Amino acid sequence: MTTSKTLIRGAKVLGGEPQDVLIDGETITQVGAGLSAEGAEVVEAGGKVLLPGLVDLHTHLREPGREDSETVLTGTRAAASGGYTNVFAMANTFPVADTAGVVEQVWRLGQESGYCDVQPIGAVTVGLEGRKLAELGAMHESAAGVTVFSDDGKCVHDAVIMRRALEYVKAFDGVVAQHAQEPRLTEGAQMNEGVVSAELGLGGWPAVAEESVIARDVLLADHVGSRVHICHLSTAGSVEIVRWAKSRGIRVTAEVTPHHLLLTDELVRSYNPVYKVNPPLRTERDVRALREALADGTIDIVATDHAPHPHEDKDCEWAAAAMGMVGLETALSVVQETMVDTGLLDWAGVADRMSFTPARIGRAEGHGRPVSAGEPANLTLVDTAYRGPVDPAGFASRSRNTPYEGRELPGRVTHTWLRGKATLVDGKLT
Repeated sequence: MTTSKTLIRGAKVLGGEPQDVLIDGETITQVGAGLSAEGAEVVEAGGKVLLPGLVDLHTHLREPGREDSETVLTGTRAAASGGYTNVFAMANTFPVADTAGVVEQVWRLGQESGYCDVQPIGAVTVGLEGRKLAELGAMHESAAGVTVFSDDGKCVHDAVIMRRALEYVKAFDGVVAQHAQEPRLTEGAQMNEGVVSAELGLGGWPAVAEESVIARDVLLADHVGSRVHICHLSTAGSVEIVRWAKSRGIRVTAEVTPHHLLLTDELVRSYNPVYKVNPPLRTERDVRALREALADGTIDIVATDHAPHPHEDKDCEWAAAAMGMVGLETALSVVQETMVDTGLLDWAGVADRMSFTPARIGRAEGHGRPVSAGEPANLTLVDTAYRGPVDPAGFASRSRNTPYEGRELPGRVTHTWLRGKATLVDGKLT
């Protein structure tokens, strides 16, 4: 991967009229019609859509400790394949990323990979146990410069601990990202609580277990005057709570995953553990509400919750299977299918929800920037006319637990540039 001049010719910048984009070194130097540059490598975009490099605020890279599922290298290769130039790595590793030493290790592994910038997320509590605040200040002051803190995988269920965390991060404009799940209401839960769970006899995960925590936390954030971010929001009721909180001026942001925009709990009738995820797949009514909320800005961003698992953790009976799905390499295609092809968002809206806003929430410097002269050349080129089946055998991720195997999805990322360096060319990693 060498930095040089690159001329992207005829690209639809954010879905607009075709333009040429010239990259020189790490920077976009010109955007316009009929550009030329001696010695530049020319990429014929042919009407493909050019977006700022995507930013994922919710990725599980598993390293350290579960390298059988994913590593920082394989995860960032998957990210580049999906058009991402920056990902935020969740803290539920082994050991947990609850100290400056662990977050710096993850950050340095990201630097060494060269495929994508990695910003570690620090744990809110020691060991994700929910009892004692982790070293939030030390992680922020470390080389990793942590700004986002989360016990994702577990809920910060103690209201006092959550309040203290919000107070602490306010000092440096950090944000607490909450996995909203009241643990007592979800004991033994296997899927969404509703008609399907009753018919299948599987333990239900009720919507109120998510909604009650969100309601509490937006009130705490209002009381403290701090920022709270809601991870993988999944119910129509949660949308209404966030909408109300925003109308009150409370500093809350929220994300939705691609799979919650497309899939419903009806798929669980197959008992295929690939559909087992936390929070669970919800109803068609919830899916419609999530799409509308992403379109109107109530939900701020799309985040993958990329959760790789080895084959043996998914190829088993439903009750024993791990929860989670890989998502980095299919996210943009799912968003095109559910939001763009349905007319709910244009490509400028996709750039906002998948690059500009997640970068702003996470304070990802140099990412989520306009495609214009003088800006860092973090870019992704998408063939939006493509449509084809998902083949996990070709994934760059170490894991294959995708719910889309064999399903036809639109769009294909052909090129990704990280600060002017091509990490993906013609759909192949460099």
